Amino acid sequence: MQKRLLPLLTLLIGLSLLVAACGGAATPETIIVVETQIVEVEVPVEVEVEVPVGGELVTIVARCRARPPTEDWRCNNLLFGVAAVNAELEAAGDTRRVVVETIQDNTDFGDIMQEFALAFEDGQAPDIVLTGHEFIGTEATAGRIISLESMIADYPEFDNMIDGLWEAVTFKGERWGILQDTEARPIFWDKNLLAAVPGWDAARVDGLSDEIRAGNFTLSDMLDAAEAAVAAGVVNKGMGFWMRPSNGADFTALYYAFGGDTIDSDTGKLVYDTAAGLGFYEFFERGFTDGGSFGFLGAGWGDGYHPAVSGGDVLFWAGGSWQWAEWADQWTGPSNFNLGGESYQFENWGYGLYPAAVAGGSPTTLSHPLAYLISSQSEHPDLALAVIAKATTDEANTRHAINSTHLGILTTQASYAPYVSAVFLTDVLYMLDFTNFLPNNPNWGTQQQATFDALSAVQVGEFTAQEAVDFVVDTLQTQLGDDIIIR
Repeated sequence: MQKRLLPLLTLLIGLSLLVAACGGAATPETIIVVETQIVEVEVPVEVEVEVPVGGELVTIVARCRARPPTEDWRCNNLLFGVAAVNAELEAAGDTRRVVVETIQDNTDFGDIMQEFALAFEDGQAPDIVLTGHEFIGTEATAGRIISLESMIADYPEFDNMIDGLWEAVTFKGERWGILQDTEARPIFWDKNLLAAVPGWDAARVDGLSDEIRAGNFTLSDMLDAAEAAVAAGVVNKGMGFWMRPSNGADFTALYYAFGGDTIDSDTGKLVYDTAAGLGFYEFFERGFTDGGSFGFLGAGWGDGYHPAVSGGDVLFWAGGSWQWAEWADQWTGPSNFNLGGESYQFENWGYGLYPAAVAGGSPTTLSHPLAYLISSQSEHPDLALAVIAKATTDEANTRHAINSTHLGILTTQASYAPYVSAVFLTDVLYMLDFTNFLPNNPNWGTQQQATFDALSAVQVGEFTAQEAVDFVVDTLQTQLGDDIIIR
């Protein structure tokens, strides 16, 4: 092992038949696997896979969505599992041996799953596909992936999974995927701006995260502070609270905060809770009309959201834990504002859960885990799962977590020294105790789009909060019929 820049796997296999010097005796085939993606890490220069006489060389193909270079471990960790899997096969007397071929890029999840469906139609689906957990309902219903429920207990690596995370890959009572990473969506705030708001001081600012966690600081309290900041001239009008500028999962966290549910556990059908929906839209209606929030929808990422929240213009903002490193690298770092990167963020920003909707209620967040799914066309699903298991360890997952600012998925990572050394990741790991997930239902995209369309109308004053709820209900009943439960 050595640290160097190496070309890692597209799967170049050199096959040589070893011939014994004394002749006659059968000998193993040796497959030299050289790997293809450029990463600076400790990697094996060369992997030799010895296939016993009469044995079988199995190629496991994995398709991963990853933003290079920070997320390349999503597939690369599978490569590192090859040697361990083969050692276990040999110890068990199994004559199969494994190599892994990876296809990894930053293609959108929807496009990857369309690609997967088309490959499946042609009988060429990869063994493993890494995607957002919310596709499980669609893929399971279509018969393109297999349930892993009966196989998980065979791999001790999965015993350490944070128990609550299994919900994200559960569909109709069975687990269909193995989590690869997860994250939380915190609320962030500028501590200097907040300390300047009437009624606030440094001590109250420093205690805010704990007050949120205890349910003592609510979403309404946050808008109170945002409006007070605008009134006092601490921030400009509309700079009190920002969220993402486009449709996405983040908004669902606020629907959950108001007590919403998205799926019926008995039937697997989608649910829309009108009382929660009304609270959700009333929150935004107040923010958009009273000056504490902003018409952030459509503001853009690189020319709106990121420079505003990282440049000291916004009091509170919602973001993802993975964006902490992005801000430090691309915005507060030397490439933009040159404020000092992560050290500046620790000094000047606070972060906590989404506040509860009512005093004494539970704060929340939303996680969007990615998961390894196994194709029903895989001829060796046990080997595919064995490879995934070797990527589900403290060492492998922490490599990915630190490099990409994602949270650990294993209980043991909380005390694993390399993970603990990542201060921000350790600070927000507790948020997984408060997290929710998107529903694993093939119709979720319809519901998410309808709720976002109504939100856009509330922003520009076309809908009141009640009219927004009525629009969502009408849209869902029209488009989904009996597949939606309205409460």
